[in-house]
Amino acid sequence: MAMPHDLVPAGATPGPWAPPLAAPAPRALCTDCGLSRTALAKACGRACQFLRPDHAALEARVHGRSRDPARPDEAHFGPFRRMFRAALKPARPGAQWTGIATRLGERLLETGAVDAVLAMAADPEDRWKPVPVLVTRAEDMAACRGMKMGFAPLLALLEPAARAGHRRLAIIGIPCQVHALRAIEAELGLERLYVIGTPCSDNTTTEMFHRFLDLLDPDPASITYLEFRADYHVELRHADGRVREIPFLQLPISRLPPDFFPLTCRTCVDYTNVLADITVGYMGGTGAQWLTVRNDRGEELLALITPEVALSAPASAGKRAGAVKGFLANTDRAAGGLPLRRMPGFLRPLVGWLMPRIGPRGLEFARARVEMKAVETVLFLRHQAPRRLRSMVPPHVWRLVAPYGLTPRDGEAGRPARGRADPPGPQPAQAETPRTTAVPTG
Repeated sequence: MAMPHDLVPAGATPGPWAPPLAAPAPRALCTDCGLSRTALAKACGRACQFLRPDHAALEARVHGRSRDPARPDEAHFGPFRRMFRAALKPARPGAQWTGIATRLGERLLETGAVDAVLAMAADPEDRWKPVPVLVTRAEDMAACRGMKMGFAPLLALLEPAARAGHRRLAIIGIPCQVHALRAIEAELGLERLYVIGTPCSDNTTTEMFHRFLDLLDPDPASITYLEFRADYHVELRHADGRVREIPFLQLPISRLPPDFFPLTCRTCVDYTNVLADITVGYMGGTGAQWLTVRNDRGEELLALITPEVALSAPASAGKRAGAVKGFLANTDRAAGGLPLRRMPGFLRPLVGWLMPRIGPRGLEFARARVEMKAVETVLFLRHQAPRRLRSMVPPHVWRLVAPYGLTPRDGEAGRPARGRADPPGPQPAQAETPRTTAVPTG
């Protein structure tokens, strides 16, 4: 790829470095996290979250314990210490929300805590296409702000980082990247590693995403910003300053091709990026960002930006059960190859008006989304890859879907995960807030 001035080789013009990468090894159910492009390609079999993951064991290794269903919200969001509704003051220009994730990268570089940050910038030819970059100057983190859509081999940058002598790293990644990273972390020889995780619900290729933009607007090339907001609207911003808000119910989802979302993303059980030190998202943030501090290093990261971030307890309202049941019915049809049920057009404006007012909001919205992903995982594997149910669906996911009548059939449930019991030693403090106001994650 030709490098513009802001995506250049190390030692040349300052800016994020996008080094040339090896081709990926052929893999089934692969989101190209980048591991197959490295000398550790043979580790894919034990590192990939879509093969034989042991989520509870990795949680215990990273956080000192696995999730505890008795603690408020850990069944849904994984182990955490504290949870917040958060916003940088002021918000950073070009950020998707307020810029917390990239600001954390800046602060780590400013303080010398790390030598480099591995993150995503936008392809100079396509603002929506992610390009893995290695950032060594705090001011260059600005190039990583904003949403990109597509698969990008972030972990392939581990080798160029090592060759450059970087032994203290931070990585800003999505769940499938972070899962593979944690599985090989002990083999990397790093002095220090900080993992800033962003939630990921449904990814697709950049090419497929452009087809979605084509359906949203007659001038898709003018769209400069897109966000699925927790108030049941998609926000679009245009180069000429126009802003559009489209209710979820008005989105052209039924007009997308059946393979718009790959099976990997339809069967991902880690929306909240549980293996990160800190998760930065928005689903539980009710209009702000949603910050989940998971362990000691997560606390270190939050401390770096505490003077410039407004923190408050997350809110929660509404009931999720009806929404999840409706999602289950439609998803069962889609997973079986049947057309989605469409709501009559005359009802859509009314329901679109009601959802932000009486539907699940805040943490309840995030719980609903996690349960929907769990439902989707079981149904799509059951229809399209039934042999993988036993290895890919962990016990905590079966517990999430049980209230909706989804229970393991013969041969579908695997052995209990090895890491379920808390290991000896000091444990992270339990959140003290009640369920309805639990201090939440990203």
